[in-house]
Amino acid sequence: MKAAVFSKPGIPLSIEEVADPEPGPDDLILKVKACGICGTDLHWSQGIDPSAGWRHLAPGSVMGHEFSGEIVELGKNTRGRFRSGERVVAQPFIGCGDCDACRAGRSYRCTVVTTRASADLTGAYAEYTRVGIAETLRLPDSASFHAGALVEPLAVGLNAVKRAGLQVGDPVLVIGAGPVGLSVALWCRFFGAHDVIVSDLVEERAGRSIEFGATAAIDAASEDVQARYKKIAGRPPAVVFDCVGLPGSLQLSIDQAPTDAHLVIVGLCMAKDTFFPAKAIVKELRITFAFVYSKSDFQFVIDMLGSERIPADALVTSVIGLDDFPHKFEALRSPGADLKVMLEPGFSS
Repeated sequence: MKAAVFSKPGIPLSIEEVADPEPGPDDLILKVKACGICGTDLHWSQGIDPSAGWRHLAPGSVMGHEFSGEIVELGKNTRGRFRSGERVVAQPFIGCGDCDACRAGRSYRCTVVTTRASADLTGAYAEYTRVGIAETLRLPDSASFHAGALVEPLAVGLNAVKRAGLQVGDPVLVIGAGPVGLSVALWCRFFGAHDVIVSDLVEERAGRSIEFGATAAIDAASEDVQARYKKIAGRPPAVVFDCVGLPGSLQLSIDQAPTDAHLVIVGLCMAKDTFFPAKAIVKELRITFAFVYSKSDFQFVIDMLGSERIPADALVTSVIGLDDFPHKFEALRSPGADLKVMLEPGFSS
């Protein structure tokens, strides 16, 4: 099959022929219908300090963890539970299926978990990918394959908002209007936040947040975020979400958070960073770090997509095929107007 293959940091991905995935007894093989480009993959492919606690991306790896697809092959233990041709999404890791973490739908905490872009599991920047039956969920007919590929980033936002302990009527500041920031804004509004204000250095991205639940947007490149927020909402935010995930964004969020606020860190910074603890202490901030999601979060997002209760497809701003994928992947390293770029392996421009 064809796949977008990583060789080393600084070298663009290349489209190559790689081995087709083969199912284990508890696995399914999907024909990838859609896979979103994630900022985590962009950062990961640039190389990581090993002290950061994140493994290096090995030469020959295939990334891609936000995907949906159609079942084309079933492992021997999956028959009767799924069938060929079903439309599905899956969490982007495979656990043992038997431990406490797996039974709780948190197989990313499994001690023997297999993750995407490893030697044992090809990611979904490819024509086909392998998934575990325990991590797989059906996609309703009313939801597009693009919406299915958005379940993962939407579940990241859902987990973050749940961890924030958001109260109905709370004023919220979301820093960063990328897909995760927009997902956070969407769920904040869904769960009853009154003022959901999004800031971003790219004015067009900030402005588009209104389509996804934000009540107002701030152009952080030209406006004082704190002053503008107070002018719009008439009060400071109770909850601040850092959805940037770059060195310096944690300190920026601390700077912009008011006294006694709850600061939730959602953006995954994959490099060393520093911040000034005294400022957070003096403000008596409560800081929470949010990572990924449970299987029940995935199911909740799927249910909301199936009932058309949340906007999703509008997050997709570009669709590309494998031939154009390496160029677009590199282009996304620079800030721009794109929200979610979707790979369709069979798409040709």
